[in-house]
Amino acid sequence: MSQELLVNITPMETRVALVENGVPQEIFVERNNKRGLVGNIYKGKVVRVLPGMQAAFVDIGEARTAFLHIDDLLPRKTKLNATDTGEPDIRKLLHDGQQIAVQVIKDPVGTKGARLTAQLSVASHYLVYMVEGKHLGVSQRIESEEERERLKLMLGTIVDEVTAQENSKTPLSGGYILRTAADGVGEPELRNTVRFLRRLWQDILQRKINAKAPCCLYEDLPLYKRVLRDMVGTEVEKISVDSREVFDKLTHFGNKFNPDMVRLLEHYPGERPLFYMYGIEEEITKALQRKVMLKSGGHIVFDQTEAMSTIDVNTGAFVGHRNLEETIYKTNLEAAVVIARQMRMRNLGGIIIIDFIDMHSIEHRRQVLRALEKALARDPVRTTISGVTELGLVQTTRKRTSQSLGQILCEECPTCFGRGYVKSAESMSYEILRDILRAARAYECDSLRVLASAPVIERLTDEDSRQVADLELFINCTIQFRVESLYALEQFDIIPV
Repeated sequence: MSQELLVNITPMETRVALVENGVPQEIFVERNNKRGLVGNIYKGKVVRVLPGMQAAFVDIGEARTAFLHIDDLLPRKTKLNATDTGEPDIRKLLHDGQQIAVQVIKDPVGTKGARLTAQLSVASHYLVYMVEGKHLGVSQRIESEEERERLKLMLGTIVDEVTAQENSKTPLSGGYILRTAADGVGEPELRNTVRFLRRLWQDILQRKINAKAPCCLYEDLPLYKRVLRDMVGTEVEKISVDSREVFDKLTHFGNKFNPDMVRLLEHYPGERPLFYMYGIEEEITKALQRKVMLKSGGHIVFDQTEAMSTIDVNTGAFVGHRNLEETIYKTNLEAAVVIARQMRMRNLGGIIIIDFIDMHSIEHRRQVLRALEKALARDPVRTTISGVTELGLVQTTRKRTSQSLGQILCEECPTCFGRGYVKSAESMSYEILRDILRAARAYECDSLRVLASAPVIERLTDEDSRQVADLELFINCTIQFRVESLYALEQFDIIPV
């Protein structure tokens, strides 16, 4: 499967699209004034310890305090200061005002602050250096057992040599993880990478000594550089960049850290925007819509909440050619592939519940689940399928590290305030009539003026005119109506005249 990366640069934001066989699969957006925090290392200050949650809030200099759980404070197997239950007591490890080095593992989402870890790491194209680690690991995506063993032996030898050559009286310890890109790499590249990561960490340690909390000790690379570091694999055939300045920066960056990838870089000088050439703008628009149409005529409905995302599959206009069971089966099969792609496009994370159309055949259920697993296998983000519930719902989880595409590009609707619906004109009419009665009892006046939107005023003066007349007699007060063109459907005012 051929892959191509498209890098669109503007003064306001950077956008990267991953295209597989001509079909967009993932969209990444980074705005210059709101860059993501994942990967950044901070010297933070503990502002509040929560023993009941075994967690702490840490000030890292952002608008909202970040969250640090005890599982991210200590290695999983570490059991220090254990309580009677055998669990560590966070009060023995952290206290208010304490300064601590932390790293962001999840960006702020909604009302929640960033998620932190005290298990620090820095990454390069081939390796991840884990400061507190002690083992050498290999990416599971490197399937060849011989290659895995070769890389581990070579890395172990290099680390021992580099450690022995360090002049420091207290040489750096730590563990390493070989990334997928290290598949087939030679000894010189790994040795240079190990030295680079250790120099980088020494620099961070020096900054930590002189810095005053809260402050940023290390900021991860901008999106267009992370393309070369993280996203370029063996299947990527071309990286198109529509900015000459960024193209030159990537070329310099690639020559320094990843020379093999420089040949993939290509400057796109065309007058027609790069994303329009490949239909990316249209795909972004589709990824922001609630309903996604299937080629067969069915459709899928996506709903994202703070707790979870739900996906509902419907046959829609698809009536099939044989029988109902076959129609449902084909719709679910098609939906499984589209759902996997949309999860990547929308960057959905956390708990995801999929409601496929009910199938009576056990074999059909198995085939649909298998199709979903196969489609999700290409997702670089860790995704698990927990199985099918008693109600026939498919439970999945997808690791969430940053905001979804909708959360980045959209904001809460000022009319419905995120509910996705508004009260009807009929409901607003009845609400206004109740408020008129309340206002008449609160104020002594001969007339009340109602200001509301056009649909509501039309309802009050037409279908509900009899109720208005009866109310005027009951409160012995004249009711006037005036349309306010700037008022939303649920907005109204009642003014004594």
